[in-house]
Amino acid sequence: MTVTDEGTPTIAPGSVVLVRDEEWLVTQVEPTNDGSFIHVQGLSELVRETEAVFATGIAQESIEILDPANARVVADDSPEYRRARLWLEATMRRSSVPLTEPALTVSTEGLADTLDYQLAAVRKALDPEKIRPRILLADAVGLGKTLEIGMILSELARRGRGERILIVTPKHVLEQMQYEMWTRFALPFVRLDSVGIQRIRQKLPANRNPFAFYKRVIVSIDTLKSDRYLAHLEKQQWDAVVIDESHNVTNSSAQNNRLARLLARKCDALILASATPHNGKAESFAELVRMLEPSAVTPDGELVEDEVARLVIRRHRHSPEVANVVGDMWAERMEPRNVLVPASPIENEIAVELDEVWLHPKSGSNPYSGKNAKLFPWTLAKAFLSSPAALKATVRDRIARLGEPTRDTAREIEALQRLADLADRADVEPSSKYEELVRHLKEIGVGRGKTTRAVVFAERVATLEWLQRRLTTDLRMKADEVVVLHGGLSDESQQEVVESFKQESSAIRVLVTGDVASEGVNLHLQCHHLIHFDIPWSLIRIEQRNGRIDRYGQRHRPQITTLLLDPDSENFAGDVRILKKLMEKEHEAHRALGDAASLMGKYSEAAEEETIRQVLARERDLDDEVRSIDEIGAGDGIEDLFARLLSAQSAQTASAPPAEERRSTIYPDASSYLADALDEVFQTPGHDAPNGVSWKQHPEHGLAELRPPRDLAARLQVLPQSYLRDRKVVERFVVATTQSKGRAVLADAMSDDSSSLWPEASYLAPLHPVLDWISDRALGSLGRNEIFAVRGHVDHPSVLVHGSLTNRRGQVVAASFVIVEFPDPGHPTFATATPLASMSDALDRLRIATVNTGAVSDAEALTDLVRPAVHSAESAIGQMADAAAEETRSRVKAWSARLQTWQAQAETLFQRDTLRRRREDVTIERRMIEEMLPEQRLIRPLLVVVGEDH
Repeated sequence: MTVTDEGTPTIAPGSVVLVRDEEWLVTQVEPTNDGSFIHVQGLSELVRETEAVFATGIAQESIEILDPANARVVADDSPEYRRARLWLEATMRRSSVPLTEPALTVSTEGLADTLDYQLAAVRKALDPEKIRPRILLADAVGLGKTLEIGMILSELARRGRGERILIVTPKHVLEQMQYEMWTRFALPFVRLDSVGIQRIRQKLPANRNPFAFYKRVIVSIDTLKSDRYLAHLEKQQWDAVVIDESHNVTNSSAQNNRLARLLARKCDALILASATPHNGKAESFAELVRMLEPSAVTPDGELVEDEVARLVIRRHRHSPEVANVVGDMWAERMEPRNVLVPASPIENEIAVELDEVWLHPKSGSNPYSGKNAKLFPWTLAKAFLSSPAALKATVRDRIARLGEPTRDTAREIEALQRLADLADRADVEPSSKYEELVRHLKEIGVGRGKTTRAVVFAERVATLEWLQRRLTTDLRMKADEVVVLHGGLSDESQQEVVESFKQESSAIRVLVTGDVASEGVNLHLQCHHLIHFDIPWSLIRIEQRNGRIDRYGQRHRPQITTLLLDPDSENFAGDVRILKKLMEKEHEAHRALGDAASLMGKYSEAAEEETIRQVLARERDLDDEVRSIDEIGAGDGIEDLFARLLSAQSAQTASAPPAEERRSTIYPDASSYLADALDEVFQTPGHDAPNGVSWKQHPEHGLAELRPPRDLAARLQVLPQSYLRDRKVVERFVVATTQSKGRAVLADAMSDDSSSLWPEASYLAPLHPVLDWISDRALGSLGRNEIFAVRGHVDHPSVLVHGSLTNRRGQVVAASFVIVEFPDPGHPTFATATPLASMSDALDRLRIATVNTGAVSDAEALTDLVRPAVHSAESAIGQMADAAAEETRSRVKAWSARLQTWQAQAETLFQRDTLRRRREDVTIERRMIEEMLPEQRLIRPLLVVVGEDH
C-alpha cells in the first residue's frame, strides 16, 4: 500500500485509485498550494482511452486508493502466460525509473550515435548530487548539443521528470529540433511556429492557455516573449525547460532575459545550450549560471568555480574525448583557402574613392554629415567588400534619408552620388570576386545536372539577391537550384529551405544565405563546401558560419573557401590582409580551443566588429587585440575559466568508467512486446480486423504497420500536419523495429526518391507513443485490484512485489523488487523475503514457465498470500528506503544550508529591489528542493508464481 513516512495513506505514482466509480492508474503527482494534481490514465473499460487530472484539494472529488494488500489473485490461462507477461511489461514501462538510478536506461536506444562524450553530458545532467537536473551544454559548434538534449530529455521522461517539457529555440530551427526529437528519440512535440499558433487559435477559445493544452511544446523565443504568452507561462509549471542558443538571454534588461528567468523558476529540470555561452563579461555569464542555481553565484556576483564546474560541460572538436571517438563520422577540416582576388578596374576605382574621400580623406575629414563620422565610412567599405549591389543599396538608402541637399548635407550627397554612379557601373561591369566565385563553383563541380552543393555566405541581403540572380544565369541553373535564405523570410519559409537542403532529392545546389543560418542550422548532410563571399568582422560569426558544415556527421572533409577582394589601393590592400589574418586566427583557434571568441575576449559580434573597424582604421593593432593560443587559460577572465573547465573535463572523461546501461524490460525488444500486446488486446492475428486495428509485420524488412485507432491517432496529432498528411500516418502508421532499419529509413528520407525529409517509418524507440498507448491498453487486462497467478520453476509459492520511495513531487527516489516465498502456504506468516535490484533479476529467479498447461486451479486461495507478502516486502524494502531517504535528506540539507548562507550574505549587500528579486529566486529554489524530500512508500504485489506441478 502507499504510506508516508508517518504511516498515513497517500497517493503516489503507480497507485491505482477509484474516482467516479472508475479505475485509474496514477502516472504523476503534482503538488499545489492546497493539495495535489493527480495525473491518471484510465484502466477500466469506460475510461480506457482517457487521460485525466484530479485535484485532491477539491472537497467534492472523492479519490479512493485501492489497497494493494487486498488484491485478488486470478489465474492466467493465456498461451505462454502472455497476459501476465504483458501486464508486467506494461506496469514496468509505466513505472518511473528512480531519480537516483546511475545507469542509463533509454538514451542509448534511440537513433543517435551514442558517443562517450555525449553520454558524459547525460550523466552529468542526471547526477543525483545536484538534486535537480540543471546543466549548461556549452560544447563548441558541431558536437551535437541537440542530440545531447534529446538523450537527457529521454532519460528524464523515463524517470518521471519529463511529462511536461518546453523547448525554446530560434525560429529558424524549430522544425529541425522537432524533427530530431521525433526521428531520433520518438519524443513527439507540438511546434508552435506561425502555422502552429494559427491552428491553436482555431482550436482553443481566446482565453484558453495553450500550454495547458499541450504537454510538450517547441516554440521560438520571439513568440514567447510577448506579454500575452508571458501571462500564460506564469500559470504553468514544467518538468523540464530547454533554452537553445541561451547566450541570447543574458542581458538582464532585455525581454529575452525576463522570459528565461521566469521559465527557470517554473521548472524542475533546466537545460541551457550555447556554443558561445558568455560575452566575456562575468556578470553576463553569471546571469546564466544563476538561472541554473542561484547559490553558484555569490551575492556580490562572483562565480563559485567548483559549482560552475558541476553545472557546465564544455568540449570541442579536438578535445581528446571527442577526437578519440568521432572517427570517420566527422571528417577533419581541410586547410582553409583564403583567395586574394585582384580587383577589376571599376573595383579599383571604387577602392580609391572610398580610401581618399571617406576612409583616409586628404582634406582631413570625410563628407559624412551625421554624428558617426568614424563609423559610416566603414559601413560603406564593408558594403563594397560584400558586393556592388550592397554598396549601391547602402548609398541609395543614405541619399534617400538625407532628402533635398542643405548647406550641411550638400557635400555628403555629392560624394555619395559619385559612389552611386561608380556602384551602378560596377553592377554591370565585370566583378573579379564574383567571377572567382563562379570559377570556384564550377571547379568543385557545381552546375546544372550535377550533384555537388555549396553554401555561399554573405552579410547583406542585397548581396544575397544579387548573387542568386547572377548565379542562376551564369551557371545555367533553374530558379529552384539557387536559393536564398535570410532573416526577412517567414519562419515557415526559412524552415522549408533548411529542411529541403538536407535532402538528397532537393533541387537546391547553391544555398546563398546570410548569417541567419549561422546559428543552430545543420547544412552538412549533403554539403561540404562553404564559401565566404564576404567576411564578417567577427571571429564568433566566422566560427558559427563554418560550423554549419564542419560538424559531427560530416563524412567528407569540409572545405572552407574565403574570397577576399584585393584592390591596388595600398590602404585597402592592407585592410584585406588584416581580414585574411582574421580567417587564419579562426582556424588556429578551431584546432586548439574550439572557441575563436576567446581570442579577442569580446564575446559579442558587435564588439568584435567595432574592434576590427578600429584595427582597419589604424587606431589599434590586430596583434594587441587578438591573443595568442598560449595566452588563453593563464589569466582570471571568463575565457580563462572556460579553458580550465575544458582541461579539467577532458581529464575527468579520460578517467571515467564506461557508461553503465540497464535493461528494465521483460521482452527482448519493443516489437515483440507490441506484437504480443496487439494480438492480445485486439485479438488481431496479423491481418485486417473488424475492430479497426490492422497490424502487419514485415520482419524480413524490419518494418511493421498498423492502422491507428482513434485514441492512438489523437496522440500523434502534435506532429507536423504535413508529415501526417504526406506519410498518411493516421491511415497507415509504419514503424521501424530495428535500429539498423530506423537509420536506413532516415537515410532514405534524404535520398533522391524522397519527397519529404520526414521518414516513412518512425523508429520504435523505448518512449515511442505507440508503446505508451499499448501499455495503457494492456494495463486494463486485469479487473479491479487483481494480480495474475502463473507457474514457474520455484520450490514454493512466491509473490513478486515492487516497492518504491517517492518524494513530495511524486517522483520515484528509489525502488526495489522483492520475492516473498511461502515454504508453508498454510501458515503464510512464515515467509522469506529476498530483495532484488531489477525486474530481470527477479524473473531470472522465478523462471516463469514458457508453456501454460492450464490455469492455476486454486488461484483464489492464493489471495491469502498477498497481504502477508506485502507486509514482508515492507520490512525487506524498509532498509533500502531508509538508506535512500537518509541520503536524499542529507543532500537537501546541504543544499538548504548553502542557500541559507547565501541569503545571509545577500541581506548585507543588496539594495531593496535587487534583494527582493534575488530572495524570490532563492525562495523558489528552496521550495522546489524541499519537494525533493522523500515522503511516500508504495508497495505493489505484481505476480504470484507457483511450482510447475501445482
